[in-house]
Amino acid sequence: CHLRFAFGSPGDPFDKPPCRGCSSYLTEPYVKCAECGPPPFLLCLQCFTRGFEYKKHQSDHTYEIMTSDFPVLDPNWTAQEEMSLLEAVMDCGFGNWQDVANQMCTKSKEECEKHYMKHFINNPLFASTLLNLKQAEEAQHHETAIPFHSADDPPRPTFDSLLSRDMAGYMPARADFEFDNYAEWDLRDIDFVEDDSDILHALKIAVVDIYHSRLKERQRRKKIIRDHGLINLRKFQILERRYPKEVQELYETMRRFARILGPVEHDKFIESHALEFELRREIKRLQEYRAAGITNFCSARTYDHLKKSRDEERLKRTMLSEVLQYIQDSSACQQWLSRQADIDSGLTPTVPVPSTTGKRSAPPLNLTGLPGTEKLNEKEKELCQMVRLVPGAYLEYKAALVNECNKQGGLRLAQARALIKIDVNKTRKIYDFLIREGYITKA
Repeated sequence: CHLRFAFGSPGDPFDKPPCRGCSSYLTEPYVKCAECGPPPFLLCLQCFTRGFEYKKHQSDHTYEIMTSDFPVLDPNWTAQEEMSLLEAVMDCGFGNWQDVANQMCTKSKEECEKHYMKHFINNPLFASTLLNLKQAEEAQHHETAIPFHSADDPPRPTFDSLLSRDMAGYMPARADFEFDNYAEWDLRDIDFVEDDSDILHALKIAVVDIYHSRLKERQRRKKIIRDHGLINLRKFQILERRYPKEVQELYETMRRFARILGPVEHDKFIESHALEFELRREIKRLQEYRAAGITNFCSARTYDHLKKSRDEERLKRTMLSEVLQYIQDSSACQQWLSRQADIDSGLTPTVPVPSTTGKRSAPPLNLTGLPGTEKLNEKEKELCQMVRLVPGAYLEYKAALVNECNKQGGLRLAQARALIKIDVNKTRKIYDFLIREGYITKA
């Protein structure tokens, strides 16, 4: 007879066909005839030892012993336990190791977690397989990464909010935009009758043609917004943040040409410029190494470390020269000390240093007696003094930015400038201050 092991089903024994000899439920190990079937001819060990024969099945047929009592990935784990672990994770969910251990009954919580993480999560073979699957999926869907599909759940901003205006008045319930809503008004009173003069008839035809052109413009704008994913702005912004800052500026500049290229072509255009930017930066770095006489990356790391040290020393000398320059002017010296204190504490300096041309900035605002001063903390008072902003106005701007940030889940500088109609430099300082103090978060 021929003997070989096969991977048996580890589930409920009632899921297996019964023994063909005694009709009892099969338990491992059991025997499968290698010559009969399909359907498989299965026997329990008792019927097999008796030499049970039935129709075409003879006792001298080759057979297989069906069992899962052998190690696969770990010497201490049988194939039966491996399958039980996978079924338990599917039933209880990944991370619920205590429930998984309770369902398995043969292993502890720690053993289940350690074995699963080692062999099914951190296994290099599985990782490479998953990576190949992910790359194949990305290659298959790379052309649908940007456009918005009807299956996506669109955002539902409140009416007349900043996000609603940015979305061109998109209405999720109607899947439409508030654009040129009154184009039909010019047609509502037109009626073609037989006694119209030729001029009047031609005029009515021209009005209808104009209306058709406006309908085409509606569809063109909707198609652009949908194809480029502009309905879901957060998804669009996440794509933008993939690029370096310099490429993001190019992305912002070239956005107006996206309607000409189309979504996929525009994305490829930006990707090619991002690749060019990375290559140029790398070439410049290698040229710098070569100009310094460096021919290997080990020496390059040492060079970078020494260069950083030299830059720090040069910065200290520059700071000393600034001290010597402004030491004669008490006001300039005080501003310089305040700026250095901000730098040492990790903050963006808010005190402008006088230029060498002799032109000085406006003095800080005196907050004494101004309404709302008592509601400010020390840092907010300092901000209002340096930005020359009265406390009442600052509190209104702060409340508006915080409310909009809470609605949108984050706030960009461009959105802050749209809300606060004051000097853009003051808006930036207020925005940076609120970000730094944790009142709002960047989108």
